[in-house]
Amino acid sequence: MSTLLAQLPALLGVLVGTLGTILATSLADRARWRRSQSVRWDERRLDAYVEYAHAIKESHAVALRMTADHRPGSHSHPIGREDGLARLSEADARRTIVWENLLLLGDEPTVAAAARWRDAVWQLERLARGTVDPPQDITAMLTVVNEARDGYYRAARRSLGVRGGSVEQSAALRQALVDRPAVTSDLSP
Repeated sequence: MSTLLAQLPALLGVLVGTLGTILATSLADRARWRRSQSVRWDERRLDAYVEYAHAIKESHAVALRMTADHRPGSHSHPIGREDGLARLSEADARRTIVWENLLLLGDEPTVAAAARWRDAVWQLERLARGTVDPPQDITAMLTVVNEARDGYYRAARRSLGVRGGSVEQSAALRQALVDRPAVTSDLSP
């Protein structure tokens, strides 16, 4: 019994050391798993954000081409109504599909910004489809689209933790109109 009592501190030390190792390993594995999950979802979130931007920009570009005759000095290459309507329908189907990914993976501010961009582009699409009369100054409509796009990219960059300053385009595009007041141009790069 005295031998057991003499060895008890050593046995307790081994037991505590083993439990400490198991606990430390478990915590490290859990942290590594969480990091890997975070990276995995960030990659998927980035893909969802990029796919949505491409889809909405496709609709925007087609609508700009269809409304080129409403914008004197436009740099858009005009497109026929039938071809344009077919392309708008295809773009709308793609946008609807990628919207679901955005809803699943995006954070609330980014989804809200995406909806504002979509709604602004829808106004331009309505003009392209002929369901609304052309406004006196289409520049205001295009400014809303560009500002909504900037808001989407701001929110998406914030969601992904992307740093590096502003990438906004709407102010520069508005300034281009001030520098060329005689020409009303589309505000899309």
